[in-house]
Amino acid sequence: MDLSAPNTEPSTEPTPAPAVEPTPAPAPAPTTDSTSGRTAEASTAEAVRVFRERLGLPGLVDVHTHFMPARVLDKVWDYFDAVGPLTGVEWPITYRHEEEQRVALLRRFGVRAFTAMLYPHKPAMAAWLNAWSADFAARTPDCLHTATFFPEDGAAAYTARAVEAGARVFKAHLQVGGYDPNDDRLEAVWGLLAEAGIPVVIHCGSGPVPGKHTGPEPVARLLARHPRLPLVIAHMGMPEYVDFLDLAERYGEVRLDTTMAFTDFSEQFSGFPAGDLGRLVDLGDRILLGTDFPNIPYPYEHQLAALERLGLGDDWLRAVCHDNGARLFRLP
Repeated sequence: MDLSAPNTEPSTEPTPAPAVEPTPAPAPAPTTDSTSGRTAEASTAEAVRVFRERLGLPGLVDVHTHFMPARVLDKVWDYFDAVGPLTGVEWPITYRHEEEQRVALLRRFGVRAFTAMLYPHKPAMAAWLNAWSADFAARTPDCLHTATFFPEDGAAAYTARAVEAGARVFKAHLQVGGYDPNDDRLEAVWGLLAEAGIPVVIHCGSGPVPGKHTGPEPVARLLARHPRLPLVIAHMGMPEYVDFLDLAERYGEVRLDTTMAFTDFSEQFSGFPAGDLGRLVDLGDRILLGTDFPNIPYPYEHQLAALERLGLGDDWLRAVCHDNGARLFRLP
C-alpha cells in the first residue's frame, strides 16, 4: 500500500507521493547487480517458470506494477528507505534497478502484460504524468498504457485526451491523493471511464494507515451513481476485505487485485479472514494478479506462492494469474 510522504519534490517539476503497498514477508536484502543479486533473480525466475508451467499458463498478467519518471521513483525509494520508523518494519526494495532492467526482469519472469501505476498527490501533476506514461507505453509494448487523474479543473479534458491516446487502465490513489472520489470535479471523469469501460485500479482501503477518504463508504457512494464503472480494488481493499468483497458481489464490474495480500508480511498485521476464502472462489473470475513490483521487500515469486497456498485450486490460480486479466484487457 502507499503512504503519503513529505512534500519534498522540486517546485519546478511535479512528483507523485511515494507508493507504499502493504505486504512484506521476511524480506531479503535489496537486490543489486552483485553476484548474489543476480543469483537471487535467477532463482526467482526459475520458481516463477515452474509455477507457470505447472499451471499451463502462457504468461502472467500483473495489473499492479509501478513505472514512473526516474526522479519520481527515486523519491519513492528514498521514502521506502525511511519508512521503517513509521511502520516498525524495514522495507528494502528488492528490485532497485534502472528502468530497462526492471522491464527485462518482468519479461524474464514471464509477465506478458503489466501496468505503470502512477498517480499525483497534488494538482497540476496528472497531465504531466500521463504524458510520460504514454511515451513509456509506446516504447514498452507489453505495458498496458496507464493514466491517472486528480480532482482539479480540467481533469475531464486531460482524461479524455488520455483515453483518445489509447490509455487502457487508470490509477486512482485516494490515500496518497487525499481526495474524495465523489468530488464534483471528478464526476465527468468517472462517467467517461464507465462509458468507455476502461478499468480504474483504485487504492481505497485503509491500510497501512487510514486516510481521510479511505474505506468502503466513499466507494459505495461512487458505485451507487456509476454501477457500471469497472473498478479494480487494489490490495483486495486491505484491511476492509469483507466490505470490499460485499461491493464486488453487489456490482458486477468491480474486481479486486491481489497486490501484497496473503503474503507473510501482510498476514502479520492485516490477515485475510479465513472464513471468507470461499467468497474468493465465488468471485474467481473477478480477482486479478497484482504484485507492486518493483517496490516489494521480497522476491516476486512470494506473491504467487502466497496465492497458491490458499488452496483454492489450479483453475482459480489460472484465472487469477492470467485469464481474468487477459479477458479484461482483451489480450490476444
